[in-house]
Amino acid sequence: MNNLSQNRPSMSAQNLALVGVMTAVTCILGPIAIPLPVSPVPITFTTLAIYLAVYVLGTKYGTISCILYLLLGTVGLPIFSGFSGGPAKLAGPTGGYLAGFIFIALIAGFFIESFSGKIFPAVAGMATATAVCYLFGTFWLARQMNLTFTAALTIGVIPYLIGDTVKIVIAALLGPKLKKAIARLS
Repeated sequence: MNNLSQNRPSMSAQNLALVGVMTAVTCILGPIAIPLPVSPVPITFTTLAIYLAVYVLGTKYGTISCILYLLLGTVGLPIFSGFSGGPAKLAGPTGGYLAGFIFIALIAGFFIESFSGKIFPAVAGMATATAVCYLFGTFWLARQMNLTFTAALTIGVIPYLIGDTVKIVIAALLGPKLKKAIARLS
C-alpha cells in the first residue's frame, strides 16, 4: 500500500450508511409539497430533513447528504417538490432555493457543531442558514420571473416565515434526541 492511500481520510462504513439514510430521508420528505396560490414556491419539508441531517451527520457529511439529494434530483429522480426532478427544476423559479440548501447544510451544521448541545446558537444558525437560502432563492426567483427583488421576496419568502420557524424549532428539539439515539446504536 502506498503512502497516499494511508494518508487519505476515508468515510467509515457507518458514516456512509448514515449519509445514505439521511439522504433517503431527504428524498422522502422533499417531494411532499403544499402549494400556495400566491407563489410558485411550495411549502416542503426538505429544509427540516437537512436540519436533521446536519444534527445527525455533522457539517461535512450533512452537506454531502444534501449534495447527493440535489444530484439525485438533478439526474431526474422525482424527489424535488411535487415529485419532480431533472435539470429543468434547477433552472426554474425554485432553483435558487434548491442551490441554497447547500448553504443551509454548511451554515446550520457549523453552528450546531460549534455550539454542541446549545439550543439557542443552533436555532440562530438554522435561522441564518435559512436567510442565506432565502437570499439565493429570492434573487433567482426574481430573475426567472422578471420580478423586482421586493416582489420576489413577497411571494418567495414572506409566506414561508412561520412554517420555516416551526421547522427550525422541531429540528432544534428533535435533532439532539435523534443524534443521541443514533450514537447509542453505534
